[in-house]
Amino acid sequence: MKNISGNPYLIRNNGEVLIDSIPLDKIIEKYETPLLIFLEKRIRDNIKSFVNIFNEEFENFQCFYSLKANFLPDICKIVCSEGIGAKVVSLPELKLALKLGFSPDKIIVGSPYLQDALIELSIKNRIKEIIIYSIKDLKKINTIAQKFNHVQNICIRVNSQKYESKLGIKFDEAKIKLLEKSISTYENIKITSILSHFGTQMNNIEQFEKNIKSLVFNLELLLKHDIFFENVNLGGGFPEATVMDQNQLKKIAELIKISFKKSNLKCPKISFEPGRYFVGDSGLFLSKIVKVSEDRWIFIDIGNHICPKFARCSLRFYNATQIAEPHKYKTSIAGIIPTDQDVLAKNYFFTQDLREEDNVIVTNTGAYCLTFSNRFPYSLPIIILIEGGKIKKIFDPNFDKDFSLN
Repeated sequence: MKNISGNPYLIRNNGEVLIDSIPLDKIIEKYETPLLIFLEKRIRDNIKSFVNIFNEEFENFQCFYSLKANFLPDICKIVCSEGIGAKVVSLPELKLALKLGFSPDKIIVGSPYLQDALIELSIKNRIKEIIIYSIKDLKKINTIAQKFNHVQNICIRVNSQKYESKLGIKFDEAKIKLLEKSISTYENIKITSILSHFGTQMNNIEQFEKNIKSLVFNLELLLKHDIFFENVNLGGGFPEATVMDQNQLKKIAELIKISFKKSNLKCPKISFEPGRYFVGDSGLFLSKIVKVSEDRWIFIDIGNHICPKFARCSLRFYNATQIAEPHKYKTSIAGIIPTDQDVLAKNYFFTQDLREEDNVIVTNTGAYCLTFSNRFPYSLPIIILIEGGKIKKIFDPNFDKDFSLN
């Protein structure tokens, strides 16, 4: 038996595919394609691996799941049950996190746009921190916090200087003076954390080094002005767990610890906001070849409307019907949207024989596919959750209508 796509819950056993011990043929008998499948055990394994590795290096490690990666309630419930906190960016996400049982003291809220209703609900529920992208937001937060007689903890997101990113604060003397004035003036805020997020799909240690350097630079700059932080948040950016193995993750944890020691800064509490690493490789699409064209092009019954390029997933394609055959023949894969732009992969190694109606497994679709999907005029897929040989339908377009946040 061999793993498919490096996932221990996707098994190739001769000519049969097993999905967490369930034969794929049994799933095909019950459900039509396209079908989105999530693996509960994989989510739990990914969380445990991440937490264990960073707990070995840091005494004060905290972890907040980024709901924007996948806000399906059943997926979030799994994460919450593992004791992980929540990072939310919007009012609907905050309402969902509270409804699902995430403890307010394990919820952080942050976005370039902090609407009044989001700030108010955060403060009313005494959430852990509000992340600001602009010093001007402090006045608004302070005003609302005054109404509830509450001192709100604040995390400052600094600009990581990646590719001229516009997100976060680029500190200079003028901005530092403005921050100092805000701290001394506003009595209902407390600066507790600093955040630097460098990017997504960061599987290169150098990318993490650049993020740490950016963070340390800002820490040292602000400490010169007696602005202290209890917590350092290094954001997310981790790829799928099948892409970043545990040895690589451990190297990154060790790098972060060593980098703080070299900086001569006291290592504060360390936080991360993983999303893709927890759920990315827990999701897979079961699709079907609907057309075979010349020059080894195949069309499958999903496309960029539900598996968007914008999600930047590490997609892997397997001919499930011919799983025992060699996947070594260059093939291009298109979706069903009537545009030449709907290309899922070019010159991808696939089976030699291309046949309509063959089933195709597309792995690493658990993060951002749903949150970045759009409403092209096709039916939404049924979504199922598999755990230990049991199948639970968690979304059915015939009854649930939509999986977006209300």
